[in-house]
Amino acid sequence: MEGVIDHTMRELLTELGGVDRCVTEFLRVSHELLPARVFHRICPELRRGGHTPSGVPVYLQLLGGNPQLVAENAARGAELGAPGIDLNFGCPAKTVNRSDGGSIILREPERVHAIVAATRRALPETTPLSVKIRLGFDDANQFDDIVAAIATAAPSELVIHARTRADGYRPPAYWRQIARAGEQCDLPRVANGEIWSVEDAHRARLEANTNDVMLGRGVLCRPDLPRLLRASDEGRDRAALHFEDIRALLLSYLTMTLEHYDRRYATNPIKQWLGYLRHYYPQAAALFAEVKRLRDADELRQALQHNAQPRSSLAA
Repeated sequence: MEGVIDHTMRELLTELGGVDRCVTEFLRVSHELLPARVFHRICPELRRGGHTPSGVPVYLQLLGGNPQLVAENAARGAELGAPGIDLNFGCPAKTVNRSDGGSIILREPERVHAIVAATRRALPETTPLSVKIRLGFDDANQFDDIVAAIATAAPSELVIHARTRADGYRPPAYWRQIARAGEQCDLPRVANGEIWSVEDAHRARLEANTNDVMLGRGVLCRPDLPRLLRASDEGRDRAALHFEDIRALLLSYLTMTLEHYDRRYATNPIKQWLGYLRHYYPQAAALFAEVKRLRDADELRQALQHNAQPRSSLAA
């Protein structure tokens, strides 16, 4: 979710409730032990104990192919207060893969093991280490070997995006493959991929034989999906957000981006988010068409304020 779920979006989404944990955008590790300012830039929550303002822990996500460098940077992240470290072996982007990062490393299970093992040794015993993978690179033929390689390095949990790199983000996600990992190791497993609704989450859990799910694009399309899922788990009914509630969220997000980023670029995150929201809210598609050429933040605010409800209505 690079360039999408930054600290402002994490703050906004966790305020809605239902989220147990966040993961930062990936921090690329390639040549050196990074200075503290780089960690703080990608994870400002480190200055508040590694949690969002609403108290949700934020794991620091690292991506790289050099075991020692990844381990050293993970240790520095823990020293700076990260409540957990996440290793990314799932990113399918060609630019990332060409730079020896993300899912391309899945072609070498022994190197996956080396990176995870070095990182686990470098971290304090009390610092959780999660590892995110796909089912494989070109295909899932090495999936069992990848899982075994990770299990022997003893991380805290395994997050599995239920598609190969070759699958990209094309449906479906093969959640049943995640259950296979449970037959090989005792690591807690988290299911990821194609979870767009409460019903999807329940089905993913059933097929993957796990209680935990990770939400990516689904939470951007439906910001209240985590709390709707939490209510469902607890046997409670909870009303979904209406689009007027989404307008209020967009206005809050614009205010936050103006506080943290150059005003010249403050309109871009709003348009990007509308691009996700329009997959679930038809009104977002019309609003996106209205604002997509706007560059002035005040003009964008005026467009968003049309019929918007007060932010307090979101607490209902």
